[in-house]
Amino acid sequence: MSKIIRKAKGMPASDGAGVKLSRIIGQPGLKRLDPFLMLDEFGSEDAKDYIAGFPQHPHRGFQTVTYMLEGKMGHKDSVGNEGVIEDGGLQWMNAGKGIIHEEMPQQTQGRMRGFQLWVNLPASQKMSEPGYQDIPSGHIPEVIKQGALIRVLAGHFEGVEGPVKTQAIHPQFLDIHFQNDASISWPVDAKQNGFVYVYEGAVQVDGTTVEKGELGVLEFDGLMTITARSNAKAIVVSGTPINEPIVQYGPFVMNTEAEIQQALQDYQKGVLA
Repeated sequence: MSKIIRKAKGMPASDGAGVKLSRIIGQPGLKRLDPFLMLDEFGSEDAKDYIAGFPQHPHRGFQTVTYMLEGKMGHKDSVGNEGVIEDGGLQWMNAGKGIIHEEMPQQTQGRMRGFQLWVNLPASQKMSEPGYQDIPSGHIPEVIKQGALIRVLAGHFEGVEGPVKTQAIHPQFLDIHFQNDASISWPVDAKQNGFVYVYEGAVQVDGTTVEKGELGVLEFDGLMTITARSNAKAIVVSGTPINEPIVQYGPFVMNTEAEIQQALQDYQKGVLA
């Protein structure tokens, strides 16, 4: 039976041009969870907490995932991609050898809430061509199982395939909405690392309770069972660990210090992307 081996609670932080958020992975209590480098939750009804957005900034060597629960966020990048992520939509971007992009709110009032996840790439793919998937909510399949609605963003669930195409770490990304005290089970890959993050209510995994705003690091053992305590909502994310050295300098994530220096030089010369 899969279980939770540790828990972490988000820490208040800000990023971009001052967007207020909670940093869950990428903080002292949980620096990384291979292959995941960072997880942020952002959410506010006060426009001044998010309106400045994330102006142009570079990335190299990993992927960024933005999942919007509520609100509208626009995207533009240096290789010509442009789009708007709306309620329930997903953006999965491969920075690869280099990309410069911006993510800016497309609203001036109302609630904005969502997640950003940073996913590492193996050395063999760190200098891959940049790529981008803009997936509207209507293109994300949903499965009803044992009193829960499961949105399959990436990977497979009950024979349903999520729309995310990248296979760098064979990701599974589920957004689970529980009805009352529903309990669901499904097979999982014991070789993967993963986590459950609760954003409404509370859940239990093998007797361990995870409350709203907490992340539970999972140890997979063939079968995953989650039981809700009330109408909970949670994301469950997993991927194959890369097990390679990580050298990170801000938005550049490589394997060696020399590669970081090269990324900085390329950015300064304007040849990053």
